[in-house]
Amino acid sequence: MSKVMIKGALNALAVALLGGWAGVASAVKDMPGGPAVYQLNLPEPANAIARGQYWLHDMLMWVCVLIFIGVFGVMFYSMWAHRKSRGAKPADFHESTAVEIAWTVVPFIIVVGLGIAATGEVIAQKDTSNPDITVKATGYQWKWGYDYLKGEGEGIAFLSALSTPREQIEDFRYPDAKAKREANNTYLMEVDNPLVVPVNKKVRVVITANDVIHSFYVPRLGIKQDAIPGFVRDTWFRADKPGVYRGACAELCGKDHAFMPIVIEVKSEEDYRAWADAKKKEMLALADDPNKEWQLAELNARGEKVYASNCAACHQASGKGVAGAFPALEGSKVVLGARADQIALLLNGKQGTAMASFKQLSDVELAAVMTYTRNAWGNKVEDSLVQPSAFKASRK
Repeated sequence: MSKVMIKGALNALAVALLGGWAGVASAVKDMPGGPAVYQLNLPEPANAIARGQYWLHDMLMWVCVLIFIGVFGVMFYSMWAHRKSRGAKPADFHESTAVEIAWTVVPFIIVVGLGIAATGEVIAQKDTSNPDITVKATGYQWKWGYDYLKGEGEGIAFLSALSTPREQIEDFRYPDAKAKREANNTYLMEVDNPLVVPVNKKVRVVITANDVIHSFYVPRLGIKQDAIPGFVRDTWFRADKPGVYRGACAELCGKDHAFMPIVIEVKSEEDYRAWADAKKKEMLALADDPNKEWQLAELNARGEKVYASNCAACHQASGKGVAGAFPALEGSKVVLGARADQIALLLNGKQGTAMASFKQLSDVELAAVMTYTRNAWGNKVEDSLVQPSAFKASRK
């Protein structure tokens, strides 16, 4: 093959690749509150902390550029000016006090200067005093739980889970999944219940985890804090303007780590007040009486929804589980066994396995999902109807 033919083939390949890339890029739009097309730097900051981080990042980048230019400039000049073809002779020495002092003092000055510049930012990030609102964020495999502890909205609590439909994720099961995914501008970065806060208010976030280490990360608000089981950490943010800000768990936390987004919706004070009032009324309306005697059909219908939100990711919608990782619930000895054993497993989890505690769910939700598993996929057991009162008694 001639050089002309090779060059022509390479040019054609480059045009095809660039054309395909341009076509894909033109079809993708900026995600509201999330990544942007052709984004090359950190996301646009939305408060003073994030702006400080952005400035530190750029400043450190330029320091690195100057060091690179200085070091490699000297190195390349030395190679050029003292090359053998110019008759350069190697020097015969073993040490230089001036050089030793220079490469000790100069890096020390650089590090101290960077430390001084960063100290104020770090102190500001850790100052969680005098918040207007305090929210507890608990990481679960694989969702977030939010409890409003202090301030306007106190008493509100809910779980926030990925709302991207499963059929958009599982290509091998749904033939039109790719088209739906490409049409979804917030794919894998959308939730059913966002964390809602008011604008220009200091929000303290108390962070912990229920099972493994997670990490609460929202870059545009300048917050990233690990959520560690058995420990309580905290951070804070104050959003400058209303809008939606997206983040995700930034700690590898298991099978569905990629499906654990964080969405913070910042509202005006008036809109936040209206949201808080509406949310409290909604919670009151949905509050379940654990002493109520439920019918089998009611619990089954409720349990199917609870299972889809909390269990299907591991045990699969079919109840067949994942071989070698997550046991099947279809025909399971635990599901078909003694009620007390399954109740204890749901409330306490199982040490040394991926089965975490689900005590954060209400007694009605736990009774519903247990009833559902004992009746679904052909499972048959005599005492398949489990009332919420059984879980209420077991919590004591």
